[in-house]
Amino acid sequence: MRTDEERLIDILEAISRIEAHTQSGRDDFDANELVQVWVVHHLQIIGEAASRLSDGCRQQASEIPWSKIIGMRNILVHTYFSIDKDIVWAVVESFLSELRESVRNLLDQKAPKEP
Repeated sequence: MRTDEERLIDILEAISRIEAHTQSGRDDFDANELVQVWVVHHLQIIGEAASRLSDGCRQQASEIPWSKIIGMRNILVHTYFSIDKDIVWAVVESFLSELRESVRNLLDQKAPKEP
Protein backbone atom coordinates (compact mmCIF):
# COMPACT_ATOMS: atom_id res chain seq x y z
CA MET A 1 0.00 0.00 0.00
CA ARG A 2 1.33 3.41 -0.94
CA THR A 3 1.70 6.04 1.74
CA ASP A 4 0.22 9.51 1.70
CA GLU A 5 3.70 10.89 1.11
CA GLU A 6 4.17 8.68 -1.96
CA ARG A 7 0.80 9.77 -3.32
CA LEU A 8 1.66 13.44 -2.76
CA ILE A 9 4.90 12.86 -4.67
CA ASP A 10 2.85 11.25 -7.46
CA ILE A 11 0.82 14.46 -7.64
CA LEU A 12 3.96 16.60 -7.84
CA GLU A 13 5.48 14.39 -10.53
CA ALA A 14 2.28 14.54 -12.61
CA ILE A 15 2.24 18.33 -12.33
CA SER A 16 5.87 18.50 -13.47
CA ARG A 17 5.14 16.26 -16.42
CA ILE A 18 2.17 18.36 -17.47
CA GLU A 19 4.17 21.58 -17.19
CA ALA A 20 7.05 20.11 -19.20
CA HIS A 21 4.75 19.57 -22.18
CA THR A 22 2.60 22.70 -21.96
CA GLN A 23 5.28 25.39 -21.71
CA SER A 24 4.81 26.35 -25.34
CA GLY A 25 1.26 27.52 -24.69
CA ARG A 26 -2.34 27.01 -25.64
CA ASP A 27 -1.90 27.01 -29.41
CA ASP A 28 0.50 24.07 -29.25
CA PHE A 29 -1.79 22.29 -26.81
CA ASP A 30 -4.74 22.71 -29.18
CA ALA A 31 -2.72 21.57 -32.19
CA ASN A 32 -1.11 18.50 -30.62
CA GLU A 33 -3.37 15.59 -29.74
CA LEU A 34 -0.50 13.75 -28.05
CA VAL A 35 0.00 16.64 -25.65
CA GLN A 36 -3.73 16.74 -24.95
CA VAL A 37 -3.76 13.03 -24.12
CA TRP A 38 -0.60 13.45 -22.01
CA VAL A 39 -2.16 16.25 -19.99
CA VAL A 40 -5.46 14.43 -19.48
CA HIS A 41 -3.64 11.27 -18.40
CA HIS A 42 -1.60 13.13 -15.81
CA LEU A 43 -4.65 15.00 -14.54
CA GLN A 44 -6.22 11.59 -14.04
CA ILE A 45 -3.15 10.51 -12.05
CA ILE A 46 -3.49 13.61 -9.86
CA GLY A 47 -7.15 12.84 -9.21
CA GLU A 48 -6.52 9.18 -8.51
CA ALA A 49 -3.70 9.97 -6.08
CA ALA A 50 -5.89 12.57 -4.37
CA SER A 51 -8.75 10.08 -4.02
CA ARG A 52 -6.48 7.60 -2.27
CA LEU A 53 -5.03 10.01 0.28
CA SER A 54 -6.18 9.42 3.82
CA ASP A 55 -8.93 11.66 5.15
CA GLY A 56 -6.46 12.98 7.72
CA CYS A 57 -4.00 14.01 5.03
CA ARG A 58 -6.70 15.81 3.04
CA GLN A 59 -7.89 17.55 6.20
CA GLN A 60 -4.36 18.83 6.85
CA ALA A 61 -4.62 20.80 3.61
CA SER A 62 -8.28 21.70 3.60
CA GLU A 63 -7.54 24.71 1.36
CA ILE A 64 -6.96 22.27 -1.52
CA PRO A 65 -10.24 21.51 -3.30
CA TRP A 66 -9.79 17.74 -3.05
CA SER A 67 -13.37 16.92 -4.03
CA LYS A 68 -13.06 19.02 -7.21
CA ILE A 69 -9.76 17.33 -8.12
CA ILE A 70 -11.29 13.90 -7.60
CA GLY A 71 -14.44 14.96 -9.47
CA MET A 72 -12.40 16.12 -12.43
CA ARG A 73 -10.62 12.78 -12.52
CA ASN A 74 -13.99 11.03 -12.63
CA ILE A 75 -15.16 13.24 -15.49
CA LEU A 76 -11.94 12.69 -17.44
CA VAL A 77 -12.17 8.92 -17.02
CA HIS A 78 -15.88 8.42 -17.59
CA THR A 79 -16.72 11.04 -20.22
CA TYR A 80 -13.50 10.86 -22.20
CA PHE A 81 -15.00 11.67 -25.60
CA SER A 82 -16.67 14.86 -24.43
CA ILE A 83 -13.77 16.45 -22.55
CA ASP A 84 -13.77 20.23 -22.79
CA LYS A 85 -10.26 21.35 -23.79
CA ASP A 86 -10.98 24.85 -22.48
CA ILE A 87 -11.54 23.49 -18.98
CA VAL A 88 -8.46 21.27 -19.17
CA TRP A 89 -6.34 24.22 -20.26
CA ALA A 90 -7.81 26.45 -17.55
CA VAL A 91 -6.70 23.88 -14.96
CA VAL A 92 -3.21 23.76 -16.47
CA GLU A 93 -2.90 27.51 -16.67
CA SER A 94 -4.58 28.60 -13.45
CA PHE A 95 -4.52 25.81 -10.90
CA LEU A 96 -1.49 23.53 -11.15
CA SER A 97 1.14 25.93 -9.81
CA GLU A 98 -1.02 26.68 -6.76
CA LEU A 99 -1.65 22.96 -6.23
CA ARG A 100 2.08 22.25 -6.49
CA GLU A 101 2.87 24.75 -3.75
CA SER A 102 0.11 23.46 -1.47
CA VAL A 103 1.23 19.85 -1.93
CA ARG A 104 4.85 20.80 -1.27
CA ASN A 105 3.78 22.53 1.94
CA LEU A 106 1.81 19.47 2.96
CA LEU A 107 4.82 17.24 2.31
CA ASP A 108 6.99 19.56 4.38
CA GLN A 109 4.52 19.23 7.28
CA LYS A 110 4.68 15.45 6.99
CA ALA A 111 8.49 15.27 6.85
CA PRO A 112 10.10 13.98 10.05
CA LYS A 113 11.58 16.81 12.07
CA GLU A 114 15.19 16.73 13.21
CA PRO A 115 15.53 16.46 17.00
